[in-house]
Amino acid sequence: MTTLQQIATVLIAGAATVLTRFLPFFAFRHGAPRFIRYLGDVLPGAIFGMLVIYCLKDVDVLAGSHGAPEAIGILVTGGIYLWRRDMLWAILTGTASYMLLVNLVW
Repeated sequence: MTTLQQIATVLIAGAATVLTRFLPFFAFRHGAPRFIRYLGDVLPGAIFGMLVIYCLKDVDVLAGSHGAPEAIGILVTGGIYLWRRDMLWAILTGTASYMLLVNLVW
C-alpha cells in the first residue's frame, strides 16, 4: 500500500467507527423502542455466555491439566462477580488467575 492508501484506510476506518458509535444516539434521540431496550438488557449476558463456551470448546479433560486452570478461572470469575457485581473486575481477576495457573503451575 502506498502512503496515500494507508492514510485513506485509517481515515475511512476512523470515520466508520465514529459513525457507528454516534448513529444510535441520533436515531434514538427521543428514546429507544422497547425491543432495543430489551436487547440492551439481554445481549451482554448472552455474549458473555457465548464467549465462555467458545473459550472452553478446545479443552481436553482427558489430557494435560484436565481442564483445571479453565475451571478455576471460571470459578474465580463467577465468585468475584457475585461478590463485587463488577463485570470488568471479575473478568480481569479470572483471566489473571487462569494465566498464572497456566504459566506457573501447569
